[in-house]
Amino acid sequence: MKPETASSFIEIDSFLVKQNLAFIRKRLKENVKFSAVIKGNAYGHGIEQIVPLLEKEGVSHFSVYGVEEANQFHKCSSVNSQLMVMGYIDRENFETTLKRGDEFFVYDIDELKVAISEAKRLGLKARIHLEFETGMNRTGMDETNLEEIVRLIAENKAHLHLAGICTHFAGAESISNYYRIKKQRLRFRKYLNYFNSKNVQFEVRHAACSAAMLRYPDTQYDMVRSGILIYGYWPNRETLIDYITKNDLHDDPLSSVLTWKSKVMTIKEVDKGEYVGYGTSYLTNRKTKIAIVPVGYAYGYSRILSNQGRALVNGERVGVIGTVNMNMLTLDVTEVDQVKIGSEVVLIGSQGEHKISVASFGELSSQLNYELLARLPHNIPRIIK
Repeated sequence: MKPETASSFIEIDSFLVKQNLAFIRKRLKENVKFSAVIKGNAYGHGIEQIVPLLEKEGVSHFSVYGVEEANQFHKCSSVNSQLMVMGYIDRENFETTLKRGDEFFVYDIDELKVAISEAKRLGLKARIHLEFETGMNRTGMDETNLEEIVRLIAENKAHLHLAGICTHFAGAESISNYYRIKKQRLRFRKYLNYFNSKNVQFEVRHAACSAAMLRYPDTQYDMVRSGILIYGYWPNRETLIDYITKNDLHDDPLSSVLTWKSKVMTIKEVDKGEYVGYGTSYLTNRKTKIAIVPVGYAYGYSRILSNQGRALVNGERVGVIGTVNMNMLTLDVTEVDQVKIGSEVVLIGSQGEHKISVASFGELSSQLNYELLARLPHNIPRIIK
């Protein structure tokens, strides 16, 4: 089935991806590596589509959260790309991870012991990134583990490749977290100094995500893990304002690469004083022309957008009326000329002079950019243009 014949499909603009990558690379310090974060199905854009596209643009290091995403990555990546798993790996999946040569975070002393045990059993080296707790209070080892870690490393050099040492900042996108981030940076430096004093060397040090890369450039160390910027979005509006203010800009230097499209499946006229859809949430106050679109909450279009969502049809912005169903939504197209069955409907993206951004879409449904994108169902076809 061609993507364009599905109930909805997503277009990824390869030229805009290239532009966003250029923006990221220009802001990396000299000799700092770039790891493209593709967790959450490449932030909803599709791992299968995004990985080959990024590889074509010279990206060779990628980061995912878990083994399921790692499996997707290996189905579409080239042999020259390196993968880093930043989250959970079940003990049963260590063998696959080690045999592939994937790098992975070790955030718990027991996990380090399992990694060593499995590496010994297989006669391989575990390519580990030791993650340390610096104040986010999520995953990561702390000072109580340091002596044991050094001992385990010394005793198992034949089965450990120290690919990295890392941490994660707790909200670098917001100035309200400034002192918390400052404390995290100081604590991470203590870990780095400790391992230096023990002559334990790591291939890369890394802490910065997209927000930290921009707001705290000195945290770039040897590698940056950036995701949301690739796809043309900012960690939050504050980060955008901070960047354009500091650089005396007037326009957003990033471009959203995603367009979500559907089409009109049927059209009908509804008399004044009639309810539209389930229940009584919308009552027509005039004779109304409606267009039914085959997208609902099962396809990632939130039910919260009932009676307040927006879409673009024939270059005009129109409203969602009635309750968003599992598989359908209804648009008021009374004021739109020449709407017909098969007319293109843009749910996110541009059409004519109008645009529905992910940010505006997300604000209406009370979702973060990250949440909205990651919730776009995997079975929506994605195509590169």
